Amino acid sequence: MIDHRACQALLTAYVDQELAPQERDSVQAHLAQCPDCARQMAELTRWVASVQTTAPRFAVPGDLKVLLRDMDAPVAAKPWRQWFAPLASAAMLALALVLYIHTPSTAPDLVDEAVSSHVRSLMGQHLNDVVSSDRHTVKPWFTGKLDFAPPVTDFAAQGFPLLGGRLDYLQHQTAAALTYGHGQHTINLFVMPSAQPDNARQALSSRGFNLVTWRQNHMQFIAVSDVEPAELQHLAQLLSP
Repeated sequence: MIDHRACQALLTAYVDQELAPQERDSVQAHLAQCPDCARQMAELTRWVASVQTTAPRFAVPGDLKVLLRDMDAPVAAKPWRQWFAPLASAAMLALALVLYIHTPSTAPDLVDEAVSSHVRSLMGQHLNDVVSSDRHTVKPWFTGKLDFAPPVTDFAAQGFPLLGGRLDYLQHQTAAALTYGHGQHTINLFVMPSAQPDNARQALSSRGFNLVTWRQNHMQFIAVSDVEPAELQHLAQLLSP
């Protein structure tokens, strides 16, 4: 029987069906008695399904199939092979790059943490540390509490009034959580530094909540709420025009 940490380390390979039979059986046995790992497994499975559904698919041209098949022929019989091989490799690399760019890049554990923090903020009395719709009150409140300056804007005129902000904790680092209202709904916007390159907005869903994530100017943004996806996308567009 494997322990909790070992199971978590094997989850990705388990989902990809890359484990040896003995390892697979050990993971299955642990999942049957560990709710935390079972939850992570469910989230990872949904994430993979989302990638399979949303990632673009490209048909391989018939001529390319023939050329790749003919690459197995002897060099002497196919003198052009020495020229085609580098070109084929470059084409495959370009295709892999396109697939990478279009594949959701926000880690599933970060999505899960953001949803959990959103739920916790609504359950207790800790939605905001600073309650104000004035950006000139909310933004200075974060000064000295964070080693970065989160962008703070009120969008009341567009139907998304700023409610306030608080400190939160995601991915082992302190994050800013800005709250917005929209009708009877509350939206949490998490902001934290990121060393990864900027990427476009991505719409996701997890545990019944809608999310929009993106990276801009070395900042990771995650908006979470139970509002309609189009409404959350609207706020994200206001935040990242």
